[in-house]
Order: sequence, then structure tokens, then C-alpha cells
Amino acid sequence: MSRIGKKPVEVPKDVTVTISGSAITIEAKGKSLTYTHRPEVSVVWDESERFLRVVVDEAYQGDRQTRAYWGLTRSLLSNMVEGVTKGYERSLEIVGVGWGAEIKGQTIELKLGFAKPVTMAITPGVDVTVDRSFIRVRGADKQLVGQFAAAVRARRKPEPYNGKGVRYVGEVVRRKQGKAFGS
Repeated sequence: MSRIGKKPVEVPKDVTVTISGSAITIEAKGKSLTYTHRPEVSVVWDESERFLRVVVDEAYQGDRQTRAYWGLTRSLLSNMVEGVTKGYERSLEIVGVGWGAEIKGQTIELKLGFAKPVTMAITPGVDVTVDRSFIRVRGADKQLVGQFAAAVRARRKPEPYNGKGVRYVGEVVRRKQGKAFGS
């Protein structure tokens, strides 16, 4: 049995939930997220108690993969509710002399020590702000926010000798000593 899948997802009063077939739409504050769940599980919306419950069909009850889908579906629905109410945020820091970022329209231009600046298109559904060497990625979809932040970080990962690169705020980069001369 999935312990996560058993827990119902609490839905605040200002959030609207629409279920049509296997598609679930959650909306609040002008933000809308849609998820299509697997056929092995079903989602039940209790309007009076404002709970979403994920239920496994009897035919798939003993299947290990179905139990995994059960917990996954519940977690994704919980993330959707949190995303439309609070939103998600990832902060990145650029470390390096003369390095930085700048937003130009729907693209972000990263100066990361290469001969030319690296230009990336900003993913729709993600709000990006830049303050000198800090990049803040916000959005309602947890996966989109994390994916875009990881793509920015992958352009120049922090290196262990000087610590230069793009890192998450609060990320610890293990530093190496380097070569020792004259001993």
C-alpha cells in the first residue's frame, strides 16, 4: 500500500478543481495547471470537504507499478495545489569576475567567461528576474521552474578550484587545493 497515496490532498477555498475524464485542472489567482493521470488510478473530488483523493482500481490493487503511480499522482496533485496558491521559486548565483546575467525580451543573456554571451529562451510559464549576479526563477509548475533553473546552471557548473560558475543559492561547492609548487 502507498502511504503517500492514501493521504488526501487538501484544497484551499480559493482554488477551483475541474475533473473531466482523466484530466484534472486546478486553477487559482489566474494560474492554471492541468494533469492527465494514468488509467490505473482515479481521482475523486469531494466538494463538501474540499479534498482530492487518489484511488486505485480493484483490478490493479496488487501491482507494484500501480502503487507507484498512486503515490506519484497524489504528490503531483499536491504540488499543483501548492503551485497555484504559493508558487515555486529557485534562486541562482553567478560567481566570477565580470560574469553576470541580463534579460532581453523573452531571452536571458548569460556572461559566463566564454568568448560570446550565452543566450537562452525563457520557458513560457516561468517568470525570471535578474539582479546583477542573482537569477530568480518563479512559476506555478514545480517541474518547469526546476528544469529551467537546472538548464541555466548547466551552462557553467561551479568548478572546484576557484569556485566560479552558476550555483543554486546556498549550494556548497567542495573546493580542491590544486597543485602545490616548490616543495
